[in-house]
Amino acid sequence: MSVAFVPEKLRSKVEVTPETLQRLLEENDQLIRCIVEYQNKGRAAECVQHQHTLHRNLIYLATIAEASPSPGSEKTADSV
Repeated sequence: MSVAFVPEKLRSKVEVTPETLQRLLEENDQLIRCIVEYQNKGRAAECVQHQHTLHRNLIYLATIAEASPSPGSEKTADSV
């Protein structure tokens, strides 16, 4: 199961660490490699299963990125 999968009731309690993000990126890399391999072998059912997991991981990463402040968005005392 994906490291990004967290049940709804626990989502607000999960702390996102750099290690978690790195593991997720590594998992996505492996998923992409598996998808390409299965596509080359004509095994569509396996592709779809891995594509769903990859999609879920990417949505999770996008949600984290959206919730994180961008580096230039914080106002300083000089800019106010």
